[in-house]
Amino acid sequence: MAIVMGRPDVDGLRAAVHALRDWQYDGAPMQLHPGDLGWYWRSGAEATAAAVRAWRRDGRLLAIGLLDGPDLLRLTIEPSAHQDEKLARQLVADLADPARGVLPTGAVYLEAPTAPLVKDLLAANGWHADEPWTPLRRDLTEPVPDPGVRIEVIGPERAHVQAAVLRSAFDSSKFTGERWHAMAAGLPYADARCLVAHDVQGNAVAAVTVWSAGPGKPGVLEPMGVHRDHRGHGHGTAISLAAAAALRELGASSAIVCTPAANAGAVATYRSAGFQPLPDRLDQRRDA
Repeated sequence: MAIVMGRPDVDGLRAAVHALRDWQYDGAPMQLHPGDLGWYWRSGAEATAAAVRAWRRDGRLLAIGLLDGPDLLRLTIEPSAHQDEKLARQLVADLADPARGVLPTGAVYLEAPTAPLVKDLLAANGWHADEPWTPLRRDLTEPVPDPGVRIEVIGPERAHVQAAVLRSAFDSSKFTGERWHAMAAGLPYADARCLVAHDVQGNAVAAVTVWSAGPGKPGVLEPMGVHRDHRGHGHGTAISLAAAAALRELGASSAIVCTPAANAGAVATYRSAGFQPLPDRLDQRRDA
């Protein structure tokens, strides 16, 4: 039976979110998570739908991709289909042909940690390994230590506080209170929390959003940032501990996060909060 790639409309995002929830499990390589769609939702439901690609066979979802920018596809495959050669060949064909509306011409990138067959086929067609990323995981079986700072759970009336911290933490960030409200209106936010850490002077010093995929499944931190004026005081560790505690309260089995391997400071921060590094993951790249 043929495998068909499509673009869901806004109503169709529900199926993609539920599938991504179902596909999460401890021990899997860090993969596309419902929280990744949730964070993208800050641009609105229509933009999120336009960025999603879905592959189906006889109506069953087999793979979901998120165009996280014009030249990067983040791809996850349904666990029982990891060794499906027909699916792998279809995915590679769709990635290779710009007319199919997945990736454009020129230099492009693919994040596909659960797709070894896809990677083998891409390598045979001139794709190469790109920069390494370090996933980190914290088990949530046991209670998480107190972060040692005041943690605020952000609601609609305080969205501007988190937005200001994230704009300071990331030079390219355009996150605003309005975008927070768009994100919070998305389906995945039902299993999410936004947290801000405050120092003893009452300054908002760090922020994080955590996304659960449901009880007994891994949750993710996306994003976490420390205000540029308050770095070097352990606030990254504190907010990461608070994030892990929040995910535990939401029923998550573990907390996971991923950062460029070259960002030694970020890796050290997460490790200080009890996150253990997993083997580095390599994106795939096709040069222009």
